[in-house]
Amino acid sequence: MRVPMFRSLAVRNYRLYALGQLLSNPGTWMQRIAQDWLVLQLSHGSGIALGMTTALQFLPLLLFGLWGGALVDRLDKRRLLIFTQGAMGLLAVGLGVLATAGAAEVWHVYVFAFALGMITVLDNPGRQAFVPEMVGREHLSNAIALNSASFQLGRVTGPAIAGLLIAWIGSGPVFVVNGFSFAFTIVALLMIRTADLRTPEPVPKGKGQIREGLRYVTGRRDLVLLLVLAASVQFFGANGQNQIALMVNNVFESGAAAFGTAAAALAVGALVGALLAARRDRPRVRLVLIGSMGFGVAQVVAGLMPGYLAFVLVLVPMGVLFMTYVTTLNATFQLTVDSRMRGRVMSMFLLVFMGVAPIGAPVVGLLADAFGPRASLVTGGAVTVVVVSVLSVLLMRAMDVRWRALLPGRWRGEATADVDGGAGAGASASAGAGAAVAAGSRTPASGTAGSDGAGGGPGTDDTGPDDGRRDTSDTSSRGAATPV
Repeated sequence: MRVPMFRSLAVRNYRLYALGQLLSNPGTWMQRIAQDWLVLQLSHGSGIALGMTTALQFLPLLLFGLWGGALVDRLDKRRLLIFTQGAMGLLAVGLGVLATAGAAEVWHVYVFAFALGMITVLDNPGRQAFVPEMVGREHLSNAIALNSASFQLGRVTGPAIAGLLIAWIGSGPVFVVNGFSFAFTIVALLMIRTADLRTPEPVPKGKGQIREGLRYVTGRRDLVLLLVLAASVQFFGANGQNQIALMVNNVFESGAAAFGTAAAALAVGALVGALLAARRDRPRVRLVLIGSMGFGVAQVVAGLMPGYLAFVLVLVPMGVLFMTYVTTLNATFQLTVDSRMRGRVMSMFLLVFMGVAPIGAPVVGLLADAFGPRASLVTGGAVTVVVVSVLSVLLMRAMDVRWRALLPGRWRGEATADVDGGAGAGASASAGAGAAVAAGSRTPASGTAGSDGAGGGPGTDDTGPDDGRRDTSDTSSRGAATPV
């Protein structure tokens, strides 16, 4: 079923938020390009140094991600985001001043990357949990896709602008520009009408909240398998930007402008993938599997391309496939999450989705330094294909679904239950089709990934009479299902 592509923009608060993100996102990607290029310049083209920078930026999510999600469930998310966005802006300006003055060293970039990662421990799950407070359940899937589209549009324009600015005035001023771009998001957050927000009752401080969130997720066999799939794909996929930088710099021996063009090509494909997702009424498991498998194949093909132009052309469908996988997986997690568990569940999703980058980034750099960037890219794609194939078999068995169900329109069953989760929806999905495929982020990491939002679980409507205070300890295996 196709639906209006921009329907969630009818909500005033989300429209303001989306506009702020649209104006701010290019600066985020400008900084990502400038950071990668600055590290390559300061380290004389070291893949390990580039990988260490990425690792340090994502390491806080690995160490403190679950704590951040538990804290987000207890805080006012709008105020939290104003603080985190302002802090990230100050960090960008600080590194920009150092780089412009010619005083920056590799260890400076390491420190700033780690500090940025510490802030995203709160910012990422905060953004995930704030979107459903603005749009409600009926527009949530569309808002997730539009957030991704906005992020990828910044990924298209940001790298191209950054490549030109770096060649013209150097990396330092690019950081400063990004620092000031956070003002757009902060202003939008200040203009939001708090009376229109669908804010659940904050979770009171208490012991065992992280364990409660872990029980909620681990009680769902399908969610566990999808998390393993995400970790496997992200091990190499989350470091695609590094691999592109190494291919452009070390294989094709081109400059910053060529790097920006290649990154923009990947982003064009990702933008198309996100806009296609905005036209879908609900996420489907087959798109997660097809997208992740296709992304691995595209990595192999890109690594084998003989010239720069052919390499750039392959990056476009590679971006479409990656964003198909990311957006669908994100929505699959978010659409049936209990409102009072939202921050914790999304922090776990981000922990897996982005937290593997600190492990994968040095491996990618080591492979590139030892065997060349081509070997690193091809190896990553091949490993992705093998792992996704195995996990797809396990996932289909867990859901008791035959492979022919992956064909369009072949399987519906109880999986077509409304995301509000009527009585017995979770029980029938768990017994008849395995645990339901639950739904549930974003950063340049991601970015990868970019996407926001989370929905409520069965019987936990954000606006219901219990205000999100209902005990969810007995609902770990339940949730609205998603069509294959």
